[in-house]
Amino acid sequence: MGGKLSSLDPMEVEVPEIGALLERDPYLRPYERELRRRYACFRDYLEKVGEIEGGLDSFTRSYKDYGIHVNSDNSVTCREWAPGAVQLYLAGDFNNWNRESHPYQKLPYGKWELHLPPNQDGSCQLKHLSEVKVVVRSQSGELLYRLSPWARYVVQPPKEKGYTYEQRIWNPPEEQKYHAKHQRVKKPLSMRIYECHVGIATTEGRVGTYKEFAQNVIPRIVKLGYNAIQLMAIMEHAYYASFGYQVTSFFAASSRYGNPEDLKELIDVAHANGLYVLLDIVHSHASKNVLDGLNQFDGTNTCFFHDGARGEHSLWDSRLFNYSEYETLRFLLSNLRMYIDVYNFDGFRFDGVTSMLYHSRGIGEGFSGNYDEYFGLNVDTEAVVYLMLANYMLHTLYPEVTTIAEDVSGMPALCRPVTEAGTGFDYRLGMAIPDKWIKLLKETKDDDWNMGNIVHTLTNRRWMEKTIAYAESHDQALVGDKTIAFWLMDKEMYTHMSTLSEPSSIIDRGIALHKMIRLITHALGGEGYLNFIGNEFGHPEWLDFPRAGNNDSYHYARRQWNLADDDLLKYKYLNAFDEAMNKLEEKYGWLHKDPAYVSWKHEDDKVIAFERAELLFIFNFHPTKSFTDYRIGVELPGEYKVVLNTDDEKFGGHRRVDASISHFTFPEGFAGRRHSIQAYLPCRTALVYGRV
Repeated sequence: MGGKLSSLDPMEVEVPEIGALLERDPYLRPYERELRRRYACFRDYLEKVGEIEGGLDSFTRSYKDYGIHVNSDNSVTCREWAPGAVQLYLAGDFNNWNRESHPYQKLPYGKWELHLPPNQDGSCQLKHLSEVKVVVRSQSGELLYRLSPWARYVVQPPKEKGYTYEQRIWNPPEEQKYHAKHQRVKKPLSMRIYECHVGIATTEGRVGTYKEFAQNVIPRIVKLGYNAIQLMAIMEHAYYASFGYQVTSFFAASSRYGNPEDLKELIDVAHANGLYVLLDIVHSHASKNVLDGLNQFDGTNTCFFHDGARGEHSLWDSRLFNYSEYETLRFLLSNLRMYIDVYNFDGFRFDGVTSMLYHSRGIGEGFSGNYDEYFGLNVDTEAVVYLMLANYMLHTLYPEVTTIAEDVSGMPALCRPVTEAGTGFDYRLGMAIPDKWIKLLKETKDDDWNMGNIVHTLTNRRWMEKTIAYAESHDQALVGDKTIAFWLMDKEMYTHMSTLSEPSSIIDRGIALHKMIRLITHALGGEGYLNFIGNEFGHPEWLDFPRAGNNDSYHYARRQWNLADDDLLKYKYLNAFDEAMNKLEEKYGWLHKDPAYVSWKHEDDKVIAFERAELLFIFNFHPTKSFTDYRIGVELPGEYKVVLNTDDEKFGGHRRVDASISHFTFPEGFAGRRHSIQAYLPCRTALVYGRV
């Protein structure tokens, strides 16, 4: 997996190929000048990097040069950028923590370098797993202990030593290093993503490990029919309950789950099983931690971040990067390459993109869709240029890479190539979709669900800008909110999920709608699909990490796989349906086909019908009404049979549909389609028909 950088340095395209973008969306024409300006800023940065570094390739491989590196002859090279420091030193176990015995040499532009020769016996001065710290002499003369921003391995010490993470040298002997045995996986045409968190992936009340995940969870994911995993909370974060979104060490894979070799093995096992591996990357902000974070590394409030109000996120209580700073871009772009080159990740889900795109950080923004919101002074051009650089670099170097933007604003051209003056992402998350489902379940009676509004939410996306659809992700699972299963069934889940318990109308409704919501989201909502670990089988309760507010309990920070595996519990029905739904998509590939054609939205009947990938999807959301011989329009003539039925007994349904019956089309057109069929539609049931 690797491309050439010849087209990057310098770029072959002098001006963006913007014509196709403007033709697809004529409403962008008044903003052509702004699009070209952004592109020019991007090109200027490329040229600057070319002049100073010799090209983007070497610039983004700085992870090999910065930080602390043991060389092949057992010498050590240390390099840092600390423009506000008066002096840097290295202290650690190797020099009995003498704070000033090993000073760095000052280089131009705020850089510092230290070379440690091997010991007389040829061994390295920095032993594997020995502790080190960078000591910074601030402008006030104070000596400050810091972790290298480029640290590859940091660990939490025993509680008696405190809670501040320690940097350890990771240089294991050759026999302890993990070398990948399997080829990378090609980018799937249909992206079916299993969003997962290694720490909570065990049934026990503790932090799970990389090795356990590889052994126990990956087989489940494969069986369910997903072809990609999105690993959360991998970048080291001192506070476990931050869900990995308050990053302290950007280059360190979290040690709470194991060591770097264990993560390499997990990814290799995923590749062996045909899974494409995405990293949830956090480049939108950083933890405010100073002693074990990036904040105030050089003793000043700037360094990698903006100073003052622009450098702090008021809601997240975190630091905001200065994307105009040359060395910040070196740091972040190299961070992306390191995770691909060293760990073999296949792509990235960029967190908090909306916060990056706007000076307001998206706080209090309604984003009405008025294009002035996307091309006015509120847009942070420096952040946009960083994202353009990141996407252009990744897609040029690694043709099979995928990047996904967590953006709620709807920024036009976010998911178009940089050469079109786009931002370069492959997908954006369909963040309005889960909000719609939660709002419906929370506020609206079943009889009042608006079919047109549901369809609009699921189909309201930019033409030729791909979307990852999802009914719920980790956001909806967190304490303070409730999963869809919990909104549907709540306390009844504790008493009526046994197949031996008395029938419950609440559980019946919950299981029926859980399947229907997922299927219509999967089939209509985008060009990719995402599910959060455990939610496929209706994992009960919320997700709450151990913290002071819950007496450091792990009770809600785990996944109860036993519920899905127990043949006497109804969770098995939802698990089986999720598998069937994914495997049907694998067979027909609707996610990478053209968007669906919706032919029917009937408000009184609560029926929605659409075609995609030559399949006919029919949903009857009515809580009580079933329909016989219900006419539905279909474009292609022929014989149709049910290929997926939410009312199937193996999915916890009531067996009201005979899937063996063939349905032949009538020559009469209906609802704008050339032909039609008639079908029996039980209440709260979804049917998928395929041509025989």
